Amino acid sequence: MDADEGRSPTTGDAAHVRVRWWTPGRADWQVAALFALGSTCFVLGATPGYASLVGVQADCWTYAIGSVFFTLAALLQVLISLGVVRAEARPLAAARWRHHVRALDRPAWWAGTVQLAGTVLFNVSTFAALDASLTLDEAQRRVWAPDALGSVAFLVASALAFADVARPWVAWRPRDLTWAVATLNLVGSVAFGVSAVAAKYVPSGELRDAALANLGTFVGGVCFLVGAVLLVPDQQEQRAPTG
Repeated sequence: MDADEGRSPTTGDAAHVRVRWWTPGRADWQVAALFALGSTCFVLGATPGYASLVGVQADCWTYAIGSVFFTLAALLQVLISLGVVRAEARPLAAARWRHHVRALDRPAWWAGTVQLAGTVLFNVSTFAALDASLTLDEAQRRVWAPDALGSVAFLVASALAFADVARPWVAWRPRDLTWAVATLNLVGSVAFGVSAVAAKYVPSGELRDAALANLGTFVGGVCFLVGAVLLVPDQQEQRAPTG
Protein backbone atom coordinates (compact mmCIF):
# COMPACT_ATOMS: atom_id res chain seq x y z
CA MET A 1 0.00 0.00 0.00
CA ASP A 2 1.26 3.46 -0.87
CA ALA A 3 1.95 5.88 1.92
CA ASP A 4 -0.95 8.07 0.88
CA GLU A 5 -3.43 5.21 0.77
CA GLY A 6 -5.54 4.62 3.83
CA ARG A 7 -5.17 8.20 5.05
CA SER A 8 -8.41 9.52 6.44
CA PRO A 9 -9.53 12.85 4.97
CA THR A 10 -9.67 15.70 7.40
CA THR A 11 -11.72 18.83 7.42
CA GLY A 12 -10.26 21.51 5.22
CA ASP A 13 -8.42 19.08 2.97
CA ALA A 14 -8.48 19.78 -0.76
CA ALA A 15 -9.49 16.97 -3.10
CA HIS A 16 -7.25 16.01 -5.98
CA VAL A 17 -7.19 13.12 -8.40
CA ARG A 18 -4.22 10.82 -8.45
CA VAL A 19 -3.70 9.05 -11.77
CA ARG A 20 -1.64 5.88 -12.06
CA TRP A 21 -1.02 4.44 -15.52
CA TRP A 22 0.90 1.33 -14.49
CA THR A 23 -1.32 -0.91 -12.35
CA PRO A 24 -1.07 -4.35 -14.01
CA GLY A 25 -2.41 -6.06 -10.90
CA ARG A 26 -5.88 -4.67 -11.64
CA ALA A 27 -7.99 -6.93 -13.83
CA ASP A 28 -9.78 -3.96 -15.41
CA TRP A 29 -6.36 -2.51 -16.31
CA GLN A 30 -5.52 -5.81 -17.98
CA VAL A 31 -8.77 -5.69 -19.97
CA ALA A 32 -8.05 -2.15 -21.15
CA ALA A 33 -4.45 -3.00 -22.03
CA LEU A 34 -5.44 -6.11 -24.00
CA PHE A 35 -8.12 -4.21 -25.91
CA ALA A 36 -5.59 -1.45 -26.62
CA LEU A 37 -3.09 -3.98 -27.99
CA GLY A 38 -5.73 -5.64 -30.15
CA SER A 39 -6.96 -2.30 -31.45
CA THR A 40 -3.41 -1.23 -32.25
CA CYS A 41 -2.94 -4.35 -34.36
CA PHE A 42 -6.13 -3.65 -36.32
CA VAL A 43 -5.21 0.00 -36.82
CA LEU A 44 -1.74 -1.01 -37.97
CA GLY A 45 -3.07 -3.67 -40.32
CA ALA A 46 -5.45 -1.19 -41.95
CA THR A 47 -2.91 1.64 -42.20
CA PRO A 48 -2.35 2.57 -45.86
CA GLY A 49 0.93 1.19 -47.13
CA TYR A 50 1.44 -1.26 -44.26
CA ALA A 51 0.50 -4.37 -46.25
CA SER A 52 2.76 -3.27 -49.11
CA LEU A 53 5.60 -2.68 -46.69
CA VAL A 54 5.45 -5.95 -44.74
CA GLY A 55 3.65 -8.20 -47.21
CA VAL A 56 0.12 -9.60 -47.30
CA GLN A 57 0.91 -12.57 -45.07
CA ALA A 58 2.43 -10.40 -42.33
CA ASP A 59 -0.56 -8.08 -42.60
CA CYS A 60 -2.89 -11.04 -42.08
CA TRP A 61 -0.85 -12.13 -39.06
CA THR A 62 -1.20 -8.63 -37.62
CA TYR A 63 -4.98 -8.96 -37.69
CA ALA A 64 -4.85 -12.52 -36.32
CA ILE A 65 -2.68 -11.50 -33.37
CA GLY A 66 -4.93 -8.52 -32.72
CA SER A 67 -7.99 -10.78 -32.66
CA VAL A 68 -6.33 -12.94 -29.98
CA PHE A 69 -5.78 -9.87 -27.80
CA PHE A 70 -9.45 -8.97 -28.31
CA THR A 71 -10.57 -12.43 -27.23
CA LEU A 72 -8.40 -12.44 -24.11
CA ALA A 73 -9.74 -9.01 -23.15
CA ALA A 74 -13.36 -9.99 -23.77
CA LEU A 75 -12.97 -13.23 -21.81
CA LEU A 76 -11.48 -11.43 -18.83
CA GLN A 77 -14.24 -8.84 -19.03
CA VAL A 78 -16.90 -11.57 -18.84
CA LEU A 79 -15.14 -13.13 -15.84
CA ILE A 80 -15.16 -9.73 -14.13
CA SER A 81 -18.88 -9.28 -14.81
CA LEU A 82 -19.52 -12.73 -13.30
CA GLY A 83 -17.53 -11.88 -10.20
CA VAL A 84 -15.03 -14.67 -10.81
CA VAL A 85 -12.38 -11.97 -11.13
CA ARG A 86 -12.46 -8.70 -9.23
CA ALA A 87 -11.83 -5.60 -11.30
CA GLU A 88 -9.27 -4.29 -8.84
CA ALA A 89 -7.65 -7.58 -7.91
CA ARG A 90 -6.61 -11.01 -9.09
CA PRO A 91 -9.00 -13.99 -9.40
CA LEU A 92 -10.91 -14.91 -6.28
CA ALA A 93 -9.82 -18.10 -4.57
CA ALA A 94 -13.46 -19.07 -4.20
CA ALA A 95 -16.59 -17.44 -5.56
CA ARG A 96 -20.18 -18.31 -4.82
CA TRP A 97 -22.27 -19.74 -7.63
CA ARG A 98 -25.23 -17.64 -6.50
CA HIS A 99 -23.23 -14.50 -7.23
CA HIS A 100 -22.47 -15.77 -10.74
CA VAL A 101 -26.15 -16.47 -11.43
CA ARG A 102 -27.13 -12.98 -10.32
CA ALA A 103 -24.61 -11.55 -12.76
CA LEU A 104 -26.57 -13.03 -15.67
CA ASP A 105 -29.20 -10.32 -15.16
CA ARG A 106 -26.68 -7.54 -15.68
CA PRO A 107 -26.37 -5.76 -19.04
CA ALA A 108 -22.58 -5.82 -18.64
CA TRP A 109 -22.62 -9.63 -18.67
CA TRP A 110 -24.78 -9.81 -21.79
CA ALA A 111 -22.73 -7.17 -23.59
CA GLY A 112 -19.48 -8.87 -22.62
CA THR A 113 -20.69 -12.32 -23.62
CA VAL A 114 -21.92 -11.17 -27.03
CA GLN A 115 -18.66 -9.31 -27.54
CA LEU A 116 -16.69 -12.42 -26.60
CA ALA A 117 -18.61 -14.37 -29.24
CA GLY A 118 -17.71 -11.66 -31.73
CA THR A 119 -14.02 -11.85 -30.91
CA VAL A 120 -14.05 -15.63 -31.38
CA LEU A 121 -15.62 -15.12 -34.80
CA PHE A 122 -12.84 -12.64 -35.59
CA ASN A 123 -10.35 -15.33 -34.55
CA VAL A 124 -11.93 -17.73 -37.03
CA SER A 125 -11.94 -15.13 -39.80
CA THR A 126 -8.45 -13.73 -39.35
CA PHE A 127 -6.75 -17.10 -38.96
CA ALA A 128 -8.61 -18.48 -41.99
CA ALA A 129 -7.34 -15.49 -43.97
CA LEU A 130 -3.79 -16.76 -43.41
CA ASP A 131 -4.48 -19.54 -45.91
CA ALA A 132 -3.67 -18.06 -49.31
CA SER A 133 -4.91 -21.18 -51.11
CA LEU A 134 -8.60 -20.63 -50.29
CA THR A 135 -11.01 -20.62 -53.20
CA LEU A 136 -13.46 -17.75 -53.59
CA ASP A 137 -16.28 -19.81 -52.09
CA GLU A 138 -14.10 -20.91 -49.18
CA ALA A 139 -12.95 -17.35 -48.53
CA GLN A 140 -16.55 -16.20 -48.55
CA ARG A 141 -17.56 -18.83 -45.98
CA ARG A 142 -14.46 -18.99 -43.80
CA VAL A 143 -13.18 -15.41 -43.91
CA TRP A 144 -15.97 -13.01 -44.79
CA ALA A 145 -18.94 -14.74 -43.11
CA PRO A 146 -17.40 -14.99 -39.60
CA ASP A 147 -16.03 -11.47 -39.99
CA ALA A 148 -19.50 -10.16 -40.80
CA LEU A 149 -21.08 -12.09 -37.92
CA GLY A 150 -18.36 -10.89 -35.57
CA SER A 151 -19.05 -7.31 -36.61
CA VAL A 152 -22.76 -7.81 -35.91
CA ALA A 153 -21.90 -9.22 -32.48
CA PHE A 154 -19.69 -6.21 -31.72
CA LEU A 155 -22.48 -3.86 -32.78
CA VAL A 156 -25.04 -5.63 -30.58
CA ALA A 157 -22.64 -5.68 -27.61
CA SER A 158 -21.80 -2.00 -28.01
CA ALA A 159 -25.48 -1.10 -28.33
CA LEU A 160 -26.27 -3.00 -25.12
CA ALA A 161 -23.45 -1.25 -23.27
CA PHE A 162 -24.45 2.15 -24.66
CA ALA A 163 -28.11 1.64 -23.73
CA ASP A 164 -27.06 0.76 -20.20
CA VAL A 165 -25.05 3.95 -19.60
CA ALA A 166 -26.61 6.50 -21.95
CA ARG A 167 -29.87 7.79 -20.54
CA PRO A 168 -31.23 9.76 -22.26
CA TRP A 169 -29.82 8.15 -25.41
CA VAL A 170 -29.55 11.45 -27.25
CA ALA A 171 -27.08 13.39 -25.13
CA TRP A 172 -23.63 14.94 -25.25
CA ARG A 173 -21.60 14.13 -22.14
CA PRO A 174 -17.93 14.04 -23.17
CA ARG A 175 -16.80 14.60 -19.57
CA ASP A 176 -18.59 11.42 -18.51
CA LEU A 177 -15.92 8.73 -18.95
CA THR A 178 -18.38 5.84 -19.06
CA TRP A 179 -20.51 7.58 -21.69
CA ALA A 180 -17.46 8.55 -23.73
CA VAL A 181 -16.08 5.00 -23.80
CA ALA A 182 -19.48 3.49 -24.62
CA THR A 183 -19.95 6.00 -27.44
CA LEU A 184 -16.49 5.36 -28.87
CA ASN A 185 -17.12 1.62 -28.81
CA LEU A 186 -20.48 2.06 -30.52
CA VAL A 187 -18.98 4.23 -33.27
CA GLY A 188 -16.13 1.75 -33.64
CA SER A 189 -18.58 -1.13 -33.99
CA VAL A 190 -20.52 0.74 -36.68
CA ALA A 191 -17.24 1.33 -38.53
CA PHE A 192 -16.39 -2.38 -38.27
CA GLY A 193 -19.84 -3.16 -39.68
CA VAL A 194 -19.27 -0.86 -42.64
CA SER A 195 -15.92 -2.55 -43.18
CA ALA A 196 -17.54 -5.99 -43.17
CA VAL A 197 -20.12 -4.97 -45.78
CA ALA A 198 -17.41 -3.50 -47.99
CA ALA A 199 -15.18 -6.56 -47.54
CA LYS A 200 -17.61 -9.02 -49.14
CA TYR A 201 -16.03 -10.85 -52.04
CA VAL A 202 -17.40 -10.28 -55.54
CA PRO A 203 -17.26 -12.89 -58.35
CA SER A 204 -13.93 -11.51 -59.58
CA GLY A 205 -12.36 -12.48 -56.26
CA GLU A 206 -11.83 -8.88 -55.21
CA LEU A 207 -13.42 -7.11 -52.28
CA ARG A 208 -16.56 -5.09 -52.94
CA ASP A 209 -14.75 -1.93 -51.84
CA ALA A 210 -11.25 -2.54 -50.47
CA ALA A 211 -10.63 1.12 -49.67
CA LEU A 212 -13.84 1.42 -47.65
CA ALA A 213 -13.14 -1.89 -45.91
CA ASN A 214 -9.72 -0.65 -44.80
CA LEU A 215 -11.11 2.73 -43.79
CA GLY A 216 -13.83 1.14 -41.67
CA THR A 217 -11.33 -1.13 -39.95
CA PHE A 218 -8.95 1.78 -39.35
CA VAL A 219 -11.64 4.08 -37.92
CA GLY A 220 -13.10 1.29 -35.80
CA GLY A 221 -9.68 0.34 -34.49
CA VAL A 222 -8.90 3.95 -33.57
CA CYS A 223 -12.20 4.28 -31.70
CA PHE A 224 -11.59 1.07 -29.75
CA LEU A 225 -8.01 2.11 -29.06
CA VAL A 226 -8.98 5.51 -27.66
CA GLY A 227 -11.76 3.94 -25.60
CA ALA A 228 -9.35 1.37 -24.17
CA VAL A 229 -6.66 3.94 -23.36
CA LEU A 230 -9.22 6.04 -21.48
CA LEU A 231 -9.80 3.07 -19.19
CA VAL A 232 -6.13 2.31 -18.52
CA PRO A 233 -5.32 4.88 -15.80
CA ASP A 234 -6.42 4.21 -12.25
CA GLN A 235 -7.96 7.46 -11.06
CA GLN A 236 -8.41 7.79 -7.33
CA GLU A 237 -9.72 10.86 -5.60
CA GLN A 238 -7.54 11.72 -2.63
CA ARG A 239 -7.34 14.66 -0.32
CA ALA A 240 -4.36 16.81 0.46
CA PRO A 241 -4.07 19.18 3.42
CA THR A 242 -4.66 22.81 2.50
CA GLY A 243 -3.03 24.28 5.53
